[in-house]
Amino acid sequence: MKKLIAEFIGTLWLVLGGCGSAVLAAGFPDVGIGFVGVALAFGLTVVTMVYAIGHISGCHLNPAVSIGLWIGGRFDGKDLIPYIIAQITGAIVGAAILYIIVTGQMGYEGIGSFAANGYGEHSPGGYGMTSALVTEIVMTLIFLFVILGSTYTKAPAGFAGLAIGLCLTLIHLISIPVTNTSVNPARSISQALFVGDWALGQLWLFIVAPIIGAILAGLLYKFLSPETND
Repeated sequence: MKKLIAEFIGTLWLVLGGCGSAVLAAGFPDVGIGFVGVALAFGLTVVTMVYAIGHISGCHLNPAVSIGLWIGGRFDGKDLIPYIIAQITGAIVGAAILYIIVTGQMGYEGIGSFAANGYGEHSPGGYGMTSALVTEIVMTLIFLFVILGSTYTKAPAGFAGLAIGLCLTLIHLISIPVTNTSVNPARSISQALFVGDWALGQLWLFIVAPIIGAILAGLLYKFLSPETND
């Protein structure tokens, strides 16, 4: 139960910190933090939580991460579904807190995209479904590969959080223009629930693609890892 509570809190913080920066600060008031600042915010949420709850739950904060770690032989399958439920629930609560904040603004005129993920006309840069699919699969694959490698028992101790957080920052720098960056089904689900309409219609891609990328990363790392020969 402590692990699940930690995952709930961590994923809540990921959504509130990352999506919150996108919704509240990216363009505020006229010149905000921009997408570079948003990318950094997502990375910082992971770095802070790795050191806060990594020793409790492993700090997955992402169903794709849990699946990838399971495929890679680093995570017990019996914990997979409870972790995913905790992550999605935490993400939804984080989005709900953000929604309360956003709708309390004077002159509020609608929720807008609410940092939801999308392709086609809902892609920040106008990228189509194929571009979005490839982006999300490849970015998630690399993300999981970095996670698996940096948390290997013989990797430099104490630096995994920085490597993982910086990797997520770089992923956002690459893919915000394409999909608004998911690589995390929980993060996508939470925002889509509040946007509804097109966000729910396109949500399938931001669930399926990260899972495919995570599975591929788990299989690739299991093949390459020195752990298999230890």
